[in-house]
Amino acid sequence: MTRGRVILHCDLNNFYASVECKRNPELKAYPVAVCGSVEDRHGIVLAKNQLAKAKGVITGEPVWQAKEKCPGLVVVPPNFDDYVEHSRRAREIYYRYTDRVEPMGIDECWLDVSGSVHLFGSGQKIAYEIKESIKKELGITASVGVSFNKIFAKLGSDLKKPDAVTCIFKETFKEQIWHLPANVMMGIGDKTYKKMHKKNIKTIGDVASCPPEILQTWFGKSGLDLWNYANGNDQSEVAVFGESPVPKSIGHGTTTKADLKTAEEVRELIIELSQDLGNSLRKQSLSASGVAISVKDNTLETREYRAKLPHLTQSTRIIAESAYNLFIVKHVWKNNIRAITVRVIDLVSGEAPEQLSIFIDYERQKKLERLEGAVDAIREKYGSHAICSASYLKDIKISKRDHRLPAFNSFI
Repeated sequence: MTRGRVILHCDLNNFYASVECKRNPELKAYPVAVCGSVEDRHGIVLAKNQLAKAKGVITGEPVWQAKEKCPGLVVVPPNFDDYVEHSRRAREIYYRYTDRVEPMGIDECWLDVSGSVHLFGSGQKIAYEIKESIKKELGITASVGVSFNKIFAKLGSDLKKPDAVTCIFKETFKEQIWHLPANVMMGIGDKTYKKMHKKNIKTIGDVASCPPEILQTWFGKSGLDLWNYANGNDQSEVAVFGESPVPKSIGHGTTTKADLKTAEEVRELIIELSQDLGNSLRKQSLSASGVAISVKDNTLETREYRAKLPHLTQSTRIIAESAYNLFIVKHVWKNNIRAITVRVIDLVSGEAPEQLSIFIDYERQKKLERLEGAVDAIREKYGSHAICSASYLKDIKISKRDHRLPAFNSFI
């Protein structure tokens, strides 16, 4: 694999739980889960160790359900500062081999070592060195996938855990992975996999063999992407250190302390969640061309709605207005609401050209963005609570510690 691209995907195994077991070695003998606060209704499993995984505990499930599966489960709260520090130290190891390091969350990174193999040896050799360095210097383990593109490198790191290196070669990838269930490949979630199953598409090879125009008919543009992924045609680049690709979306969500029972409560929460989205867009010089809202009710059923915006925007107010209007038009209120996430989608550079329209009040948009930019400056100088929306002065049923959680980016 010394010819062409050599891509690694490094995944720190059971990351939060591994750091907690390192902090308290006595925990290693027990099934452990790192969980959010039950009191604030964030009581879900954020991470688990191998012993808990063997008992069927899964990330994202409620704590009570995990304890039913595993009565001896030891539940510990998260220590995010420690996780950030371990993540930083892992990336320092990666930078010894390449400056092309692209994070995928706090515990995963892609590395492009194509230009490094003549110095350090094959991609497989580099992967083993990185894995052993992480074990020795950080006291935790990692799984590393090695391949000729990002999708297959990610798949490789998922196939064998913990503490493993898996190579997927360009010459033999069909034999290596086409027999695997389609949902092990990045981009195919549970809902998509269920739809595929109904179409008798069960393996990665089935995706690769299906005519791309049919996949596009069934799944839209993502159908073409999945066909290319399955056939090894992913050409996406690994970002250079210090550079970030334009994310697909930025989102901010929360689980409320108590159920939302009225549209007015939803509106006030959407306004508060939108504060960070507008700020993130302005900081990153991005504009949104769409908005999406995800609504989880108290039966844990989740629905997502999305819509195009009439024009590109960075405005918090326009984002909030559009998200709330989308909720009012699309959501059928069957049960009270437990969690809401607002996302700005289809992002482009803030310098991107736009076709003007006589039906849009651009002067209003400019005034809003100037006003919100002034609010950003005040918060930057005097703190995030120096100025806030009036909705936050009411009881909007969120934990105060959620108020300034950073918005999250999605690149895939």
